[in-house]
Amino acid sequence: MSVFSTIVSQLFNGLQSGSIYALVALGYSMVYGIIMLLNFAHGDIIMVGAYIAWIMMTMLGLPPVIGIIAAIAGCTLLGVLIEKAAYSPLRKSPRLSLLITAIGISFFLENISQLIMGAGAKAMPSIISGSNFRLGTTEISFVSTVTIVVSVLSMVLLTFLVQKTKMGKGMRAVSEDMGAAQLMGISVNKTISFTFAVGSALAGIGAVLYCSAYPQASPTMGSMLGLKAFVAAVLGGIGSIPGAMIGGFAIGLLEALVSALGLSVWKDGVVFAILIVVLLVKPTGIMGRVIKEKV
Repeated sequence: MSVFSTIVSQLFNGLQSGSIYALVALGYSMVYGIIMLLNFAHGDIIMVGAYIAWIMMTMLGLPPVIGIIAAIAGCTLLGVLIEKAAYSPLRKSPRLSLLITAIGISFFLENISQLIMGAGAKAMPSIISGSNFRLGTTEISFVSTVTIVVSVLSMVLLTFLVQKTKMGKGMRAVSEDMGAAQLMGISVNKTISFTFAVGSALAGIGAVLYCSAYPQASPTMGSMLGLKAFVAAVLGGIGSIPGAMIGGFAIGLLEALVSALGLSVWKDGVVFAILIVVLLVKPTGIMGRVIKEKV
């Protein structure tokens, strides 16, 4: 394989994994931007979406499109239920209580999935199928192309939703000042639930794309994926939609570069080293903004 082919191949590999990180990071950023919560259960929602797709396609024998729709709908519903059952009663509690609750929900989802589905990985049938194409002498995966396109379209639609729609304006208002937004007639509860629904729907899309690239589902599959997406959100500026995308692509390309250098065993270590550097040098991230608190 020529140097050009290697570079192009690694570039698409990095953009593919970075697209998945970006989708998950968008969910982190949206929730944090509204209620200042680091929802560490977000990665495990992806795991639930993967199992829903597996059940639909393998156990029930339904076509992939039904599995995709069911995974996205299931993740959306689960995100709203978690917000109503676990986070809403603690909304006025210290942030540490919410953080501990999020970690508890994460462990709960992992263990209940292991109890129901077993500890072993389930082989996922093909979800996205199509012919690869060639760019010069390099063969480009169809799944990689679909993953990149879907993630970019998701960001564009999410940006339109937040900037141009009534609910999006409500989300921005609640993010700026929850009390003032409530006085202006905005339903804070509905806005927060909608934010969780959108973020969890993105997690469902991420689950489908992740299982297309790595065709298996396991109870712990969301743990490392969620942590890397969190790093991507911090790198890009948590709370920023474009920042989440930039951070996700940056982490994906960095992993591809490390793998290309023959240091794939250091891949995870490099990602978390980036987190430490960002927190030391620019804690707000690439596109984040400093939030001033009134005392």
